[in-house]
Amino acid sequence: MSHSETSTSNSLEFYKRFASLGHTFYTELQPTPIKSPYLIATSPSMLAEFNLSAKQMQSQEVVEIFSGNRAQPGSTPLASVYSGHQFGIWAGQLGDGRAILLGELASKQSGALHEIQLKGAGMTPYSRMGDGRAVLRSSIREFLCSEAMAGLGIPTSRALCITGSDQYTMREMPEKTAIVTRTAPSFIRFGSFEHWYYNDKSEQLKTLADFVIEHYYPDLAQSENPYQALLRAVVIKTADLVALWQSVGFMHGVLNTDNMSILGLTLDYGPFGFMDGYDPAHICNHSDNQGRYSYQMQPRIGQWNCHALAQALLPLIGDVESTQEALSCYVGQFESSYERVMQAKFGLTTLQADDQNLFTEYLEIMAEAGTDFTLAFRQLSRIQTTSKQNDNFLRDLFVNRERLDVWLESYRKRLQLEHSQDLERQTCMNQVNPKYVLRNYLAQQAIERAEQKDFSEVHKLLTILATPYDEQIEHETYAQLPPDWASTLSVSCSS
Repeated sequence: MSHSETSTSNSLEFYKRFASLGHTFYTELQPTPIKSPYLIATSPSMLAEFNLSAKQMQSQEVVEIFSGNRAQPGSTPLASVYSGHQFGIWAGQLGDGRAILLGELASKQSGALHEIQLKGAGMTPYSRMGDGRAVLRSSIREFLCSEAMAGLGIPTSRALCITGSDQYTMREMPEKTAIVTRTAPSFIRFGSFEHWYYNDKSEQLKTLADFVIEHYYPDLAQSENPYQALLRAVVIKTADLVALWQSVGFMHGVLNTDNMSILGLTLDYGPFGFMDGYDPAHICNHSDNQGRYSYQMQPRIGQWNCHALAQALLPLIGDVESTQEALSCYVGQFESSYERVMQAKFGLTTLQADDQNLFTEYLEIMAEAGTDFTLAFRQLSRIQTTSKQNDNFLRDLFVNRERLDVWLESYRKRLQLEHSQDLERQTCMNQVNPKYVLRNYLAQQAIERAEQKDFSEVHKLLTILATPYDEQIEHETYAQLPPDWASTLSVSCSS
């Protein structure tokens, strides 16, 4: 082993806060080794977080640590138990069916601890009918999207790296396997609390809540009712998160309570999608037959999931009234958060009484013929307050141009009302309306190349999506309307 490998291994000092909860909360186990793992890609910003170099990551020793093939001294790998509501129905015990927590690494930038989890590292006691593996396509999608969401400024779990193997696993057909090394301050979920509530284990429920308050919400410890304060804080974070999803046309696809982060992070990327042609009823998960998790339902489902968490925390909060009080802030928080982000997307510096109607009508015109969501907002920034010379950049995206023209008259009057300056407004709008998002077809193209062991498109997308608000003229083709064949792509929970 070279000196550099030794020093890299030694720098991976794992902390074990979650393990301190006790064995009722998890099962200790080693990942199942995978055949001849190799590095596919790393996230430069996450490498910087832990002071790791790209060269260090390419060492076979480190590849094997992040593939689960090599035990790292000081690490206590474990799979945690949780339960949850899936598609609105109580599913009972679930747990980390293919995710294994190695421990926590300290950020070299902030000193904060981040859990390091291997997704696809083999069977656990919670795998149920699964094999504990993740396939290459879903792993690439999670790796790219978690980093894309970070680029958009949306709270999310992150991905340190992705490793692959020529080992196959069976889905609808044999597929190559891969492992995402993902990271977050914590992977504790709403379902982690539901598990103890529905099993009538009040001691474990309190232990978990105290752990979360101590490590992630320390300011709440001095509250009159810390558990009520915890619920309120999570409700607010969840409402803010869903508002940000709506603002970029992001659909999670499987908003079960076991996929909801207690820290308000976007968690568990499965059949997600970014809106192409705007359709508020769009369902990105073809397994979602009822449309429970459609784009337009996400705000309501966020609230429903907070109710499920509130039910689980009720024994700790102590009474229904205090619990409902903490819950009641969801609607107002979502509406104010969504309104604020839409105000920015439309380039307004103030909020007037009729602005909501202005926003709603623009979305209605977009929905008439499925105008591209991302481009409709990006091109809106080019509109001039006193001239129509740039209008065609936007008009070309719409079918009903007459209705758009009428709306633009109202929009210009609104801009003139606050003496809007075109260049200043365009700069501000382009900082909140991304030019680049991880469209399904872009991910699919990267996957198809990766299946032939060409990872260049994964690397290119990672670079582009790290700065999605920048013009990046050299990557202009990645911001264009999706090709016709993109409309036939579908994703499901099978990964």
